Amino acid sequence: MRRPFALLAGALLVGAFAMPASAADRSAADGDGGFTIKDPRIKESSGLAASHLHPGIYWTHNDSDDGPYIYAVDSRTGKTVATVTLSGIGRPRDVEAISIGPGNQIYVGDIGDNLDGTWPYVWIYKLPEPKVLKDQTIRATQYVVKYADGARNAESLVVHPKTGRVYIIDKKEDGGHLFEGPAHLSPTGTNVFRPIAPVDLWATDAAFSPDGTQLVVRGYFGGIHYDWNGGKIKREGRLDVPLQGQGESVTYSTDGTKLMYGSEGADSPVQAEPAPAGGGASKSPSGSGGPGAQASQGDGGVSGELKTGAVAVIVGAVAVFGLGRLLRRRS
Repeated sequence: MRRPFALLAGALLVGAFAMPASAADRSAADGDGGFTIKDPRIKESSGLAASHLHPGIYWTHNDSDDGPYIYAVDSRTGKTVATVTLSGIGRPRDVEAISIGPGNQIYVGDIGDNLDGTWPYVWIYKLPEPKVLKDQTIRATQYVVKYADGARNAESLVVHPKTGRVYIIDKKEDGGHLFEGPAHLSPTGTNVFRPIAPVDLWATDAAFSPDGTQLVVRGYFGGIHYDWNGGKIKREGRLDVPLQGQGESVTYSTDGTKLMYGSEGADSPVQAEPAPAGGGASKSPSGSGGPGAQASQGDGGVSGELKTGAVAVIVGAVAVFGLGRLLRRRS
């Protein structure tokens, strides 16, 4: 009996160190501990953006063959709490990305081109984030987009949280480029996006940190985070991207402490990982930084909170095991 108990205790200890009870409680409370999208209409979630107005809400959309819709998903339950229909635009073709910029403006990137150069132009739609979460129709502004060096496929669109400037990263197996749009998009003319920096990844999505100092880019099997550096991006390191069926999306949590990774498919998971240090992450009372900063230190230390959670689990396991043995002896 000693060996099974040791194995049980070891397994529980590993689980406790991975997610202490207090951390699990916080994740459930703030809704940013990961969730599953339960809406059967959302089968190809291809973009993800944390709401600026509604804590715990994430906006997403289908890839193609849907309609002019975006969905507000409650991360506490995984259920859709609002469906917004975009009016004033044509029929979407291949929607791949969503981002929220200054003034709580939602940008939707109809920028996909699976044949990599078939479409001479693509579109961006902009609409205000609704103050009330309910099914509704909102008029959007449609922008025509072309690339300075020819048509291409792209799945990553980001809006800088301070300047409001829009950027696109094209999708190339051997690495693509960061394209910069005009300082202000024109709803009447053609908006030409120009390459300004190489990106060393087959990019499926990207996101700015809340303070605009960092850019993260994800692919199917990995990711990179960059120092924004005024657009002259500097590679800082790799991201711990979870293995997903078809990893298509990434966004920062509202407080900047986590990266939320999404995948396509029915009942698709959105998984949370610590964000790189910096980037506007909220600070702990001790001033040592948020969860993302702590996780990135890599010093092998264990916080008191983590120890407490682990010990509590082990003590509970010992108590249950001991009681079981006592009852068996009496029977």
